Amino acid sequence: KLFPTMMSAKALLATLLLSATSAWQAPQPVNHQVSDNARRSLLVNAPIFALSSFATVSNASTDTSNLKFTTSPTGLQYADVKEGPSSTPSPSDGQTVSIDYVMSTTGARYGSKIYSTVDAGAPYRWKLGDGSTIPGLEEAVKGMNPGGIRRVIIPSKLAYQSASSTPISIIQECESGKGLGPIPPVETAVGEFQRFKNIYCNPDRQYQPDLVMDVKLYGKRN
Repeated sequence: KLFPTMMSAKALLATLLLSATSAWQAPQPVNHQVSDNARRSLLVNAPIFALSSFATVSNASTDTSNLKFTTSPTGLQYADVKEGPSSTPSPSDGQTVSIDYVMSTTGARYGSKIYSTVDAGAPYRWKLGDGSTIPGLEEAVKGMNPGGIRRVIIPSKLAYQSASSTPISIIQECESGKGLGPIPPVETAVGEFQRFKNIYCNPDRQYQPDLVMDVKLYGKRN
């Protein structure tokens, strides 16, 4: 009497397995570029991070819904939220500049902001053309007038792409908080640096996401 029941159970199990097999589909490869584009579109018109912190030094509007982005021949995208006075010339190679910035990324799964010099109270300074800073930021600043605020979207080839590739010495420099800046300071921004490192100094990452920066140019020094 148990034989038919056992057969029925086996038949039922076979049916379930067949259904499960038919329903199962191999996982599809993730299109990182699509994810990157989606995050970029959200960031492009998001309220500019820097302005809330820049409120004491800028009267610029926080409405960025109508930003008009320009794409340079190198692929850099930028939009001016506030233009500096034309009477003050843009900086050029050999001059030291000082900026505040808010660094964000299109490649973060859990939020986009990485680090802010405004929050830290420590502007970023360097001499233009000295090789210490990513090309995308140098290009963006050279087109600004002191006092201006600009949002820039920096593609990987103008940012930290080399930090996630060979030679190993470049990777090690990035992982130790050295190499091309700007990089969140290891000693005083441990969490921010770790997040930066996981995204931009990671040799196992399959692609390099765009960097999004809100930049205020304070001026230049000889």
